[in-house]
Amino acid sequence: MLIYDGHLDLSMNAMAWNRDLRNPVFEIRKRELGMNDKPDRARNTVSLPAMRDGEVYLCNATLIARYVKPDNPLPGSNSQAQAWAHIMGQLAWYQQMIREGEMTLIQDRVTLSQHLAQLDDGLPRSPVGFLLTLEGADSMVSLEHVEIAYGQGLRAIGPSHYGPGVYAQGTDATGGIGEKGRSLLRKMEDLGIILDATHLCDDSFREALDYYQGPVWASHSNSRTLVPHNRQFSDEQLKELISREAVIGTAFDAWMLTPNWIRGTSDPKAMNVSLDSVVDQIDYICQLAGNADHAAIGSDLDGAFGKEQSPHDLETIADLQKIPELLSGRGYSDTDIEGIMSANWIKFLNRVWK
Repeated sequence: MLIYDGHLDLSMNAMAWNRDLRNPVFEIRKRELGMNDKPDRARNTVSLPAMRDGEVYLCNATLIARYVKPDNPLPGSNSQAQAWAHIMGQLAWYQQMIREGEMTLIQDRVTLSQHLAQLDDGLPRSPVGFLLTLEGADSMVSLEHVEIAYGQGLRAIGPSHYGPGVYAQGTDATGGIGEKGRSLLRKMEDLGIILDATHLCDDSFREALDYYQGPVWASHSNSRTLVPHNRQFSDEQLKELISREAVIGTAFDAWMLTPNWIRGTSDPKAMNVSLDSVVDQIDYICQLAGNADHAAIGSDLDGAFGKEQSPHDLETIADLQKIPELLSGRGYSDTDIEGIMSANWIKFLNRVWK
C-alpha cells in the first residue's frame, strides 16, 4: 500500500547526524557503532532504501533550524542569518538527492500527479516524492526570505518549534504570535503556503487559527487526552482542526504515545509502546471526527530519536506497512485505511492546490 508520511527530518539526519540516507538502515547503524554523541546512534530507522521497501513514496520533508536568544538554553543558532544558512545547506542536500534520482520535489498538483502516475507504472526504483516544509520559522530573516524559500519549493510552514520563537511560541512556551507572526501568516496566505499547527503553544494556536484563513494541517501531532502534555492537542483544538478540513498526522515518538515516559530511561517494550499505540491515536482522531478523513501518518521517525524511543515492533520505517492490518482488525474499511495511509494527505493537497 502506498504510504505518505506527513513528517520526516531527512535533511537534518543527513547534515546534522552525518547519515548517508542513500544506504540501507543497517549499513548506517553499522557505521555508527561505538558512537555516543547522540542517544539514537546505531538505532536509526529511516533511509531512502527503507522508505522504498515500505512503499513510503511520499512525505513531508523538513527544513529545520532554531534561533536562540542569549537567555534561551535550547540548542540553536545565535542569529537568524545563521539559521537561514543552515536551512539552505539542508535544501542543498535535497537538491542533490533530486539530481541523483533519489527524490523528487512535489510542489503543485502537476508534480503530484506526475509522481503518482510514475508510481502507478510500477517502476522498480521510483524516487521518493517530497513536499518541502519548514519546522519552526526562525530562519525566515524577513518576509522576502519567505518568498525566496517559496520559489525554491517550500509549501508548508510550522511557525514554531520548541520554546519561544521569532514568529510564534512553541512547545513548553506561552504567549501569542504578535505582529511578526501575523505578518508571516499574511505572507503565507498570499503565497498559498500551508500552516502547520504542530508545536504551536495554546496561546499561539488560538491566535494563529483566528488570524490565518488559508489551509491548515498538523503534520505530526497527537491527542492530549490520551497522553497529557502541552506538546499534544486538546480535544477542542483537534475538533477545530477537523472543522478547518485539516489532516492530522500521528507521531511515533514514544513519549507522545504513552503517559509517564522518562527520556533516556524508559524502554518501549517495557512500557508497551507499539504500533497499536499509534493506531490508538489514529482511532482517537477518527472518533472525534466521526470519520477517517482527517487521520494520517506523521511519524517523525528519526526526529532526534531512534529505536530506543519508537514503537518496539518497528525496526525500520518499512514497518509502517504493518499498520493497515492493525486498522483492519479494528474494523476500518479498505477505503478508510487507504485514506489514513496516504489518500487523506493527497486529497488535501489536491483541494488546496487549485
